[in-house]
Amino acid sequence: MSETTSQGNVRRIAVLISGSGTNLQALIDAQNTPALPSARISLVLSNRKAAYGLTRAAQANPPIPTAYLGLQPYLKAHPGKTRDDYDVEVGRIIAQENPDLVVLAGWMHIMGEGFLDVVNGERPYDGEKRVGKPIPVINLHPALPGAFDGAHAIERAYEAFQKGEIQHSGVMVHRVVKEVDRGEPVLVREVEIKPGEPIEAFEERLHQVEWKLIVEGTAKVLDEVAPVKPVIS
Repeated sequence: MSETTSQGNVRRIAVLISGSGTNLQALIDAQNTPALPSARISLVLSNRKAAYGLTRAAQANPPIPTAYLGLQPYLKAHPGKTRDDYDVEVGRIIAQENPDLVVLAGWMHIMGEGFLDVVNGERPYDGEKRVGKPIPVINLHPALPGAFDGAHAIERAYEAFQKGEIQHSGVMVHRVVKEVDRGEPVLVREVEIKPGEPIEAFEERLHQVEWKLIVEGTAKVLDEVAPVKPVIS
């Protein structure tokens, strides 16, 4: 887990992505700054080979190790294996990396119980080997708690506003549990939807909030599970 250097302990983060990686970029830019002190991203894992987030990681200074594991290629290469086996394999990759925290930053695959069982130490990932200490997992979701769970949350919120069903939407960072987008919120921010504005304008403003909140949520959970230890000279 945390590394110890002359500057104190360095908290390690694994980030799971599926797309362009703008939320990942916010974390890359924040690591080892006052916003996210004594922290580094030790692995970026994507379930899509063409995800630009992998390029962002490779171009970071220093470069961040990356990995790719797609569901359909995995199933094709392992006849008889299931989606649950895939989730366990993702968990195995994370368990071997053994970070202090896993951040789902635009990860467009609903994790089954197998993944959480591995990172929580409830299920072995390599023979009889298990995670010694549960690895917390958080997710960024572009909606308020209990509203617009799952995919296309931004579009669904915008449509609901046009129908007069809601006054605003928001963004949350929440803990990942077996029920989709129902884990305990870590941080929540409301985002205004302005009458008459196109969805693109609302989406851009919401993304600006996401980039701040994912850093704040990551820092908050890291401070709970792996607080920075002062250097004793």
